[in-house]
Amino acid sequence: MLSDTHGYIDDHMMEYVNQSDEVWHAGDIGSVEVTDTISNSKPLRAVYGNIDGAELRTSFPKDLVFTCEGVRVFMTHIGGRPSRYAKGISQQLKSVQPKIFICGHAHILKIQFDKTHQVLFINPGAMGKQGFHKVRTMVRFELSKGEIKNMEVIEVTR
Repeated sequence: MLSDTHGYIDDHMMEYVNQSDEVWHAGDIGSVEVTDTISNSKPLRAVYGNIDGAELRTSFPKDLVFTCEGVRVFMTHIGGRPSRYAKGISQQLKSVQPKIFICGHAHILKIQFDKTHQVLFINPGAMGKQGFHKVRTMVRFELSKGEIKNMEVIEVTR
């Protein structure tokens, strides 16, 4: 799972993409080249972000709700964080009742269980080079029979 590539893709990112069964991108993709490169290698689920233009916005939704290996997932780009969610997100979490909530936008890696909504919050940070972050991050985990296992933060020095 990754976010905020801002049009940047490299061999380091693709090394981890190629080790995955599926890739989830939480917005600010930046260019079709990123999604084309990933989807030519692995199945891709993605949402568009605030920097994404018309082509990406017509290819991907703003919000995505899906179930994978018995785990309900809600993904959007601008989500805030537990206790400080973006406008409307708390209501969507109550309605959707996901086990995992994924968002990007902040460029800050954060993984936290939100007791209020009984959801695992994940912001994978940013995998692109644009922004204030010094280390590019993404998150990898396994889903099996409704369980989240073997979560790992992947760090790539800029």
